[in-house]
Order: sequence, then structure tokens, then C-alpha cells
Amino acid sequence: MDVRRADERYQGGDPAAGIETRHAFSFGPHYDPGHLRFGALIACNEERLAPGAGFDEHPHSHTEIVTWVVEGELTHRDTAGHETVVRAGDVQRLSAAAGVRHVERNDGTTPLTFVQMWLAPLTPGGDPAYEIVRGIADSTPYAVPEAGAMLHVRRLAAGERTAVPDGACVYAHVVRGEVTLGGETLGAGDAARVTDAEAMDAVAVTRAEVLLWEMAGW
Repeated sequence: MDVRRADERYQGGDPAAGIETRHAFSFGPHYDPGHLRFGALIACNEERLAPGAGFDEHPHSHTEIVTWVVEGELTHRDTAGHETVVRAGDVQRLSAAAGVRHVERNDGTTPLTFVQMWLAPLTPGGDPAYEIVRGIADSTPYAVPEAGAMLHVRRLAAGERTAVPDGACVYAHVVRGEVTLGGETLGAGDAARVTDAEAMDAVAVTRAEVLLWEMAGW
């Protein structure tokens, strides 16, 4: 198990424009050969947008983009005609496929925090697709078959235990609270990359929210 702490993330974004970003993997101008990808996961960005801030229209291709809002509201618009507001508890997925452009903004009056995860597709190309699941229930897996991956959302009370999926690659990201995993205590923003996970549990030290990616090897 490889643990990467919140304060070890590369700081990006544009603070002067109200955008603060923390990258867990090599991203853009930040090249980190030891952290290029894990399983299908090629990015896990913690984004904070001030009211009125955001990312103007920009392109994506050959990427499955999954977004989890922590607090606030995210406005999404894309060139395939989708326009939605994503709120805490919603899972949003944009399948960029052969190419799509989108806008992401905080059009609200309060700060916005979200976690955005990019996955490499098993097969590049195809037609863009968009999906949003409103208020996904705890323990309900969300499949991203295009990347051979499954997302498990766990909201835990203090002292509650949850099984970690068995798999070649499991990525655990702590959204809030504190949990123990494999003998390590993980706080908000911390992540663990587990290879060949088997019979592992995560235990909440405090009330916690954890995102668990179950993926095949690469």
C-alpha cells in the first residue's frame, strides 16, 4: 500500500482567479514520473473555486471524467448540449471519447469544492456521453465499464467498518473525516493506492466519507 498525503499533492490552479487545485498525479506542467497513473486512474484533482470562478471552455478526449462535489454547486456545460448543476452527493461522468469541450464554473454565492478523477478508457475514440446520478446511495457501486472500473462511495459513522473491494488496483481517497486502512490513519485529502487488495477493511475514526475505486491492473 502506497499512501500519498494531502500536503504532498502538487499545488496548481490559479489562486488569483479564485482557482485552487491539488494534484495527486503528474498533471499538465507538473511532471512526476513516479505518479503517472494507477490502474485506470490518471488524475485525482481536488478543486476549490471561489464564487464566480471557473474553467472556461476547454477540450478533452479519450478520458472518462468522474466528478464528486464536496460542497457548493458545480455548473457544467458541454458541446454535446448538456447543462447541469452538480451538487454534493451527485456523481457526474463525462465520457470525452473522440473529443468534447466543456465549461465548469461556480455560479453560486458560496465556495465550491469538488474532487475530479480522470480514467483512461480501455478503447479510445467513440462518441461523447454524459451521465449524472443524483444523490447516489451509500454503498451503491457506480460502474465505469469504459475504463474497467467501479466507484464505491462510503459514508461512515465513527467506529463503522467497511470492506475494501478485492482487486488488482484499489484507490482510496478520503473526502472528509478520518479512517484507518492497512495500519495507516488517513485524513481528508489523503489517498492510498493498494495493489492486489484482499480481505482489507477501512475503519472510520471519525464520521467520514471515502471514495474507493476498484480497478483491473494495467
